[in-house]
Amino acid sequence: MTATGGDFAAPANEAVAVTPSDTVALAVPSRALYVGGAGNVAVVMAGPGASLGEGVAVTFTNVPAGAILPISVLRVNNTNTTATSIVSLY
Repeated sequence: MTATGGDFAAPANEAVAVTPSDTVALAVPSRALYVGGAGNVAVVMAGPGASLGEGVAVTFTNVPAGAILPISVLRVNNTNTTATSIVSLY
């Protein structure tokens, strides 16, 4: 499900800065998120049902600066996200 056709077990080979939004999905689901500035990261996961627009919403709290979250997400929500400098790896 990546733009380059790779599988999710392989390392990411592209990255894009994320602008959190409650309505706009990422162009390509992430393989992981890099968090540059500490805080909370509210996301919609790209799990079962995601293709129907029914991904599960979850907030990761107190994520430290420099962390890489190995999660596949459809969207990083603006509401409840306090972390900064988020990059989607795919």
